[in-house]
Amino acid sequence: MRTPATKTLFADLLHACDHCNCAQDVVAAIQRIDAIGIKGLGPAVANLLYFIHPTLVAPFNTAIVKGFNAVAGGGVKLGRWDHYLSMREGLLRLNEQYRLKLSNDLGAIAGLMFDVGAGRYAAPPAAMDGTAIDLWRKDLERVRQESAAMQKELALARESDATHTGVQALLRDLGKALGFDVWIASNDRGRVHGSGLLGDGCMDQLPAMADGGLESVRLIDVVWVDTHTSRVAAAFEVEHTTSIYSGIVRMLDLALGTPVAEKCALFLVAPDNRRDKVAEQLQRPAFSRVSELGIRYLPYSQLEQHHASMSRFGSSIKPLLEISQRL
Repeated sequence: MRTPATKTLFADLLHACDHCNCAQDVVAAIQRIDAIGIKGLGPAVANLLYFIHPTLVAPFNTAIVKGFNAVAGGGVKLGRWDHYLSMREGLLRLNEQYRLKLSNDLGAIAGLMFDVGAGRYAAPPAAMDGTAIDLWRKDLERVRQESAAMQKELALARESDATHTGVQALLRDLGKALGFDVWIASNDRGRVHGSGLLGDGCMDQLPAMADGGLESVRLIDVVWVDTHTSRVAAAFEVEHTTSIYSGIVRMLDLALGTPVAEKCALFLVAPDNRRDKVAEQLQRPAFSRVSELGIRYLPYSQLEQHHASMSRFGSSIKPLLEISQRL
């Protein structure tokens, strides 16, 4: 189904393809596009990608497929990405074999397949021993295995993103309930959450003295700002599965580089089973000044369990200090 979210993701993936540096990156991007499941876009997308990467991606239409099947003994069907990728493998082999007569640009080999598929040229006699069709089937099976692994990885990434966004939303709503202005990381404000966006009702920009001109500060997951003094009251980095290194660095930039955040409370919010990992990272020599800043570990379970009562009865960050742990 084509929703605003899938359209945005689709556009982002095309943009990502434009910055791919190798065939592996392009195939990974195609597998991500396949995961969106938008019907009827296969040939159109393949042709767009061909113009971006003519030496890595081949065009895709009915005549090209028909010609490839006749020449290479394949059983490719139009509109299926696994079949497209298996056809691409076969075209790359043919192109390598006859490169001196064709071109590095896969449009040449695809054009030849088109002419065969359109009936302008006759296909060579099919192999009698079934070698060609077996080779294509092996290509298809390998492509499917690679795609299945990629789909599993993407599913885990989507689950992680959903959890990360959900925790940010809890902190956003709690901050508002406690009377703070809330900042959501600039790269997360447009994330869909519930019936709206994560950044709905939040600050459009940090107070000038709070960001200190540092882009890293604007990327902190959630920041609570005192509505009267414009001082930072608390900052939160949500670390679901990724390395906590970058989150710690952002909070150090905030606490050490902006005068209005000198005494703010700093929280690393993470799953209950990541406490030891968080503590281990803080022992690195690069974080020698962390101990004096009093960074605290806030487990997911404590936030979820006490969120409602803190929102209803709280009036400051004191309850958060009670349910978190000093690192």
